[in-house]
Amino acid sequence: MTVLALRLGLIAAAIAASGGTVACGRSDRSPDAGGAADSGSSVASATIEAAVTLPKGFQATVFADSLGQARQITTRPNGDVYLNTWRSPYDTTRRVPSGGFLVALRDTNRDGKADQIRRFGAETGSGGTGIAVFKDALYVEAGPNVLRYRLAPGELVPGSAPDTIVTGLLVEGGHAMHPFTIDPEGNLFINSGSRTNACQQKDRQPGSSGERPCKELATRGGIWRFSATRTGQRFDPAARHATGIRNAGGLAINPADGALYATQHGRDQLAENWPKVYDWKQSAELPAEELLMVVKGGDYGWPYCYFDPAGEKRVQAPEYGGDGTKVGECAGKLGPAAVFPAHWAPNALAFYSGNAFPASYRGGAFIGFHGSWNRAPEPQGGYNVVFQPFSGGKPSGEYQVFADGFAGASKQPGTAKHRPSGVAVGSDGALYVSDDSGGRVWRVVYGGG
Repeated sequence: MTVLALRLGLIAAAIAASGGTVACGRSDRSPDAGGAADSGSSVASATIEAAVTLPKGFQATVFADSLGQARQITTRPNGDVYLNTWRSPYDTTRRVPSGGFLVALRDTNRDGKADQIRRFGAETGSGGTGIAVFKDALYVEAGPNVLRYRLAPGELVPGSAPDTIVTGLLVEGGHAMHPFTIDPEGNLFINSGSRTNACQQKDRQPGSSGERPCKELATRGGIWRFSATRTGQRFDPAARHATGIRNAGGLAINPADGALYATQHGRDQLAENWPKVYDWKQSAELPAEELLMVVKGGDYGWPYCYFDPAGEKRVQAPEYGGDGTKVGECAGKLGPAAVFPAHWAPNALAFYSGNAFPASYRGGAFIGFHGSWNRAPEPQGGYNVVFQPFSGGKPSGEYQVFADGFAGASKQPGTAKHRPSGVAVGSDGALYVSDDSGGRVWRVVYGGG
């Protein structure tokens, strides 16, 4: 394979992945194990996943397996679990799943393993990423649409056709997936990721300057707000809630204060496109991946700026005259709430409000990292789930790698056994992790049940 072909393949894999006070750094220490409640469900009948490493006292079991390209995951108050899956345009070898791209999972005998697995949603085209439960309905991304399926009490699979809540979402170019979340008031926040890496005049080409103004910001590179209860809405630039967010791979509402948070995939290819400014080691460590507290009207800087974790500041992007240290217009952009290593690809976000884990986890955030493709010459990273502690409703202290070992022997996008793509907290306090490489769902509990 030529160097060019390899780079194109890696870029395709990356596109498929999508995506104030800063809490930064990592710790290998797990939080204090005191104050935990029993998860209330036995893991004896489920397969314990020894390959997944966890803090002392936790166990991961295989809740379901071989489900296809399982993207994000959500849960229902009665314990049912739902997945959105997709058929990646970058991997046409995969079959279209029989029965539909949506998967419903139920554990009827409470042994920690799904014994009812039902597919539905054949009308969702090539599937999607975003999925959420709100009140009595399941909301799913389906190509350019967000659909709503009504769920009757006790019903695992919806018995009626879906309503179209939003249509006209943009699916051209990179970052065509639309993760979303819904707040308690019924506001539907949808990611519209950038179609390019850095809004260059010639995308991903060495030395190509950036567009000014960046025209795609009118419809991409931000978060849009709609109503979760109104049908027939159409994507509209006027509905933009926040801008300058390259690709929000995970969105969630912090139940402590109702604030919207999002995980941002940082830009790529600093050394490859700007070798006079950056060396390859710098390119492997820049920019940081970010956890953002998203406010209405906020501008987080993309494509004009990126976040330098060493300098703890946003700096001007080279496409717009940056030299690696110049701040320029970035002084007026909003910063991250917490930062993580470059290129790890944070694809999922969930706040822990359960009572089944030790008390030190309550109120914090779990983030699923899909894994990097472009950290050379440094080792590839991510392919894990981290925990970001919160205190007083805000990120506090270093993140901890909570679950690792998903990739197996190879942390490469083409050969990793599993790649975390979704995280969700069940009504019993268990943490569910989905994977779009092997199609597996893990259930993580504390105390072995």
